[in-house]
Amino acid sequence: MSKIGTIARRTFLIGSAAVVGGVAFGYYAYKTPADNPLLDDLKEGQAALTPYVRIDASGITLITPRADKGQGAYSVQAALIAEELDVELDQIKADPGPPSKAYYNTALAEESVPFAPTDQGFAAETSRGVVDAIMKFLGMQVTGGSTTVPDGFEKLRYAGAVARETLKAAASEQTGINAASLKTAKGMVILPDGQALSYESLAPLAAKIAPVNDVTLRDPSQWRLIGKPMQRIDVVPKSTGMQRYGIDFEIDGMVHAAIKLNPQAGGAVHGFDATEAMKMRGVHKVMAVTGGIGVLADNTWRAFQAAEAVTCEWGAAPFPAEQAEHWSALENSFTDAHFDNRQRDDGDTDAALIGADVVSAEYRVPYLAHAPLEPVNATVRVTDDRVDVWTGTQIPRFVQATVADMTGVDVKNVHVHVLMMGGSFGHRLEDDNVRLAVEMAMQVKGTPVKLTYSREEDMTHDYRRQIAMARGQGVVKEGQVETFDLGIAMPSIISSQMGRQGISVPGPDATIVQGAWEQPFAIPNYRVTGYRTPELAPISSWRSVGASSNGFFHESFLDELIHAAGADPLAERIRLCSDDVSRKVLETVGEMSNWSSDLGPNRGRGVAFTTSFGAPVAEVIEVTNTEDGIRIDKVYVAAEVGTVVDPVNFDNLVKGGVVFALGHAMNCEITFSDGAVEQTNYDSYEGMRMSQCPEIIVRALENGTKVRGIGEPPVPPAAPALANAIFAATGQRIREMPFDKHIDFT
Repeated sequence: MSKIGTIARRTFLIGSAAVVGGVAFGYYAYKTPADNPLLDDLKEGQAALTPYVRIDASGITLITPRADKGQGAYSVQAALIAEELDVELDQIKADPGPPSKAYYNTALAEESVPFAPTDQGFAAETSRGVVDAIMKFLGMQVTGGSTTVPDGFEKLRYAGAVARETLKAAASEQTGINAASLKTAKGMVILPDGQALSYESLAPLAAKIAPVNDVTLRDPSQWRLIGKPMQRIDVVPKSTGMQRYGIDFEIDGMVHAAIKLNPQAGGAVHGFDATEAMKMRGVHKVMAVTGGIGVLADNTWRAFQAAEAVTCEWGAAPFPAEQAEHWSALENSFTDAHFDNRQRDDGDTDAALIGADVVSAEYRVPYLAHAPLEPVNATVRVTDDRVDVWTGTQIPRFVQATVADMTGVDVKNVHVHVLMMGGSFGHRLEDDNVRLAVEMAMQVKGTPVKLTYSREEDMTHDYRRQIAMARGQGVVKEGQVETFDLGIAMPSIISSQMGRQGISVPGPDATIVQGAWEQPFAIPNYRVTGYRTPELAPISSWRSVGASSNGFFHESFLDELIHAAGADPLAERIRLCSDDVSRKVLETVGEMSNWSSDLGPNRGRGVAFTTSFGAPVAEVIEVTNTEDGIRIDKVYVAAEVGTVVDPVNFDNLVKGGVVFALGHAMNCEITFSDGAVEQTNYDSYEGMRMSQCPEIIVRALENGTKVRGIGEPPVPPAAPALANAIFAATGQRIREMPFDKHIDFT
């Protein structure tokens, strides 16, 4: 576990010796296919042709190991396999599969090297290759970073092709017909005379044949599914209320659990009195758990009520008690003593600032909750020699290792059953829900314990989005931006997140400057510096991670410099852009929004651009300044992802990302008083109302050479585009989220 975490950090310092030695040492092992975990539990008549395809008499199951938290991950993975396997999506069942090294995430390498995504030179690509190999050797089965499609685009099609050719080989052996004369369609092998043999009928024979690994992927001109509008495989169950989530899971003999944790998260529990709770109907047991108390009862509501009835003596939080102290810690971090990293330092910024008419500004973003609609939950059954965990998680192998460590049960006997999730936004990259459920299940061995967080516990004990601050200095000359100097201060997301896994991560944290340093702008003097604020409240990955705040910082300050230069906000960005693919994104959003047209009085447009997770995204927002406040009218989004797998889901993901980002920018924050979170439910953490939702127009571009994900990249440009639009309409610069501290929205 510690080895996984130590290596799998976002910043790698890769020297030439490591590259050469790593390639020489591991090339053969890297190219060797991973063991097929489906073979460990194969039943009579089943064929596990690859780690991603299982076939038996009941049908075809496609393994979709990247977790689905509402973003359509199961559907897109199934479509990539089905494209080469020659099955239709309505012919298959999707299964997330077991935790396994075979399901390592290739695309994590993109965010784990100190090279901008536009850098596809030898050193950058070699470093990515080395990190990819490390991810494979360690079996980093993680869902996140908009990596589901980039990770699976070739890997899953290859798995489908191997399964297809193996089934043809089975048909050839059964019929005596050369496999080259056989075709496949709709889950059948077609013989030259038109006779069709179903994949299901061929499964027993195919299980005895060595997989046919020498396959060629089809040309894009032959694609049946990729790039075409699809109906997601979860549309019907979700539309009819039949979709089951972790919170719906049931198993015979289970008890229901609730927790009451110290409101001052991380503080001690000095004692508790459960007298009144134990008098309540249906309550079985009250016990101490890490950070608070747990209740077992005969249903969830009674467990909730009993937990509230327990009186506890709490200790203080191990971080500043008041919100003002958190901001003060950030303010004091812009010093050499807190320097973390500087991955962008072009020209001579210090010299350019001396004696110049300097434009300066300070920006702030607050803590934010993940606040998924489905509160976190987990069901756990512990016996002396086996543990079963049923939960929605993005880190199944980490969960498996954690549970093995807690229970003393061999890791191979810890079975993690990944369930559909009702939202995450990064929340389910944590495993505190599983840990607490395990603690309780260990006290009632053999009995399944289903722990469900109340909405209030989910909100107040979330590992939230980082608080951050930025200070910018810049110089403009002859109508152009000449100098851009941005310092960003925040606590380390990676140290906080991995620290909860008992892992110390040495070196700088690239997420502190993520979404700022790698922007493709050729400003003569261009510097981005990250300052690490000492750890404050616990934080974690939130949709788009460091870029969620840094996109706002970078694009707000760049807009201020462009205004100071008297230049056009879009035209100057296009002029500065040093990457052809990114420039096309900017040009496209300008054309979509008819940028140069006159909107009329009391209206304004704002533009912002951010590359995050390798995907360049530009957004233009139009607003109207009404008597009742700002109305967001339209949002135009141009996004480059190389290849769009499902245009319908692409459109939905982009629009959802925009709504998510704008709602948080408008009126969401998490603040602390007396060490406790003040926002406990959606009434104090609203987001965007349906009546406030603008029209959103999306265009996907496919000019890039690499396939990118789109779950997170629409988020970073939205807030600065809105702030820049508000400035255009009102003349008021907003440099702090949430914006409703400074302006009303209608």
